[in-house]
Amino acid sequence: MRKKKWLHTSLAVLTTVSLLLAGCSSNNGEGGKTNNTNNSSATDGKTGEDSKAPVTFSYFAFGTNKDVLASETTIGKILQEQTGVDWKMEFVAGDPGTKAGVMIAGGAYPDVISPVGELAKLLDAEALIPLNDLIEKYGPNIKRVYGPYMDKIKNEDGNIYILPFTANIGGYLTDPDAGSNIWIQRRVLKEFGFPKIKTLDQYFELIEKYQAKYPTVDGKDAIGYATFAGEPGQFYTITNAPMHLAGYPNDGNVLVDMKTHEAKLYQGSDYEKRWLQSLNELNLKGLFDPESFTANGDQFKAKLTSGRVLGFSGYTWQIGDAINNLKTAGNDDLRYVSLPIVFDESITDAYMDPPSFVNNRGLGISVSAKDPVRIIKYWDNLLTDENQKLVQWGEEGVTYSVNEEGRFVMSQEQLANRNDNDFKRKYGWAYFDYEWPRYGNNSVYEDGNAHVPFNQPEVADINYTDGDRSLLDAYGIKTFSGLFAKPVERPWYPAWSIEKQQGSPEDIFNQKAGDLQQKYYPKLVLASEGQFESVWNDYLKEFGKLDAAGFEAFMTAKVKDRVAGKW
Repeated sequence: MRKKKWLHTSLAVLTTVSLLLAGCSSNNGEGGKTNNTNNSSATDGKTGEDSKAPVTFSYFAFGTNKDVLASETTIGKILQEQTGVDWKMEFVAGDPGTKAGVMIAGGAYPDVISPVGELAKLLDAEALIPLNDLIEKYGPNIKRVYGPYMDKIKNEDGNIYILPFTANIGGYLTDPDAGSNIWIQRRVLKEFGFPKIKTLDQYFELIEKYQAKYPTVDGKDAIGYATFAGEPGQFYTITNAPMHLAGYPNDGNVLVDMKTHEAKLYQGSDYEKRWLQSLNELNLKGLFDPESFTANGDQFKAKLTSGRVLGFSGYTWQIGDAINNLKTAGNDDLRYVSLPIVFDESITDAYMDPPSFVNNRGLGISVSAKDPVRIIKYWDNLLTDENQKLVQWGEEGVTYSVNEEGRFVMSQEQLANRNDNDFKRKYGWAYFDYEWPRYGNNSVYEDGNAHVPFNQPEVADINYTDGDRSLLDAYGIKTFSGLFAKPVERPWYPAWSIEKQQGSPEDIFNQKAGDLQQKYYPKLVLASEGQFESVWNDYLKEFGKLDAAGFEAFMTAKVKDRVAGKW
């Protein structure tokens, strides 16, 4: 088992956790295991062997969503009828690190956990059980799907603790509408005849020009540029930009050389300085939203749907609800499009993800689970082609159809439901299409249909509005991914998924470097005229105290291991 390094957590964090626990302890005196009368009574001591008796397990995800009982959704109900299993699904509210600390300190966990960025902490606390034997005995579909990746999902101790969300099967189908994390409101492009925008300077100049012409939206001041850095755990939205602008894909906090495979930090680099100085200049012109550093996710998305924001940074998975709401509202001019923005004309963008495998995002079974066998069998059942089609496409004849050529298609009504946030929650797509053991987004079924509906060319085509088609025609492309350079294969990708063991030098560096960015980014962006250089020098001085060289050496070694096939 992994050594419990979590005990070295700072006194400040432990004090916070202790105060939180004072009012929410759930320890029942049985080794920290939680009471779950449903679990223990439903199986009658059979540990899930061939049982379909009703049972409700607890599911906790460190991602964001609305809590739900799975059987209250169409998909959850169908899966319950197949297995007898229901799920009380809860999602993190507030700071994920604090929530993980509460769980660890109390020693009581939900039945299953999607740890997201808290995986290392939970592994070092021995919160998750090994899945190897369960998979071998009860997981034929799990072995079918994850078989090619088994060496990549084993921990250093030889155990498998999570089933990741990116097990591509049947080939690799690129998302026809994949994009970047830098967006612009469509009416800005339309106003100036759909100009070709490539550099950061061109992008900000266009926003400035538009806001000077149209300073208000529905009686409120327009917001030139905003970003998504106020939500806990989402600060990478603003820190990742220098990497993309320099022509690199999302490898986390490093730039990996294609030939030497050397991994270099962009923190403290000229790239980072150039990005922050551009934001500072934008702020001095009154075009940057200072609430970018304080507003939470809901507040940010509300600004997007108001139509006031002309440009912003944010990944699709962060702002999907706002994008869908704008499309449902029907005003194409207020919608956004992402662009292949880079620093200079000579740089080729790398926003499009190459084939990848992420082995540190997945679902695990906790040590508090009363019936791991029943759970693993539920997961195995979920991984049939039939149920993978259910969690992505829904029910044939209801949410999609099959044409004479055997291709999956959608009517306009079916497509509208697939795009509607309320329908997605009610039907269950909002809960079952990602944070579960699953086929990867770029998978293709044996019948040739795309696993993800919007990767299906027939669906992507009818998903376009008149406004979409006008924009596509203006730029001479058939899909929005046509704006971007084609992905280049990177056998280590993504480097951000390289695990840093809790309490290790590289983990400590990561934390301190991130803290430094959160401290100095607002100071740098909001600095008064003439003060940027002074604040930047202070930032570099503090950053120089950290062992950046040691971190780069660690990341380089891990990247080279992956290139050699050692994950």
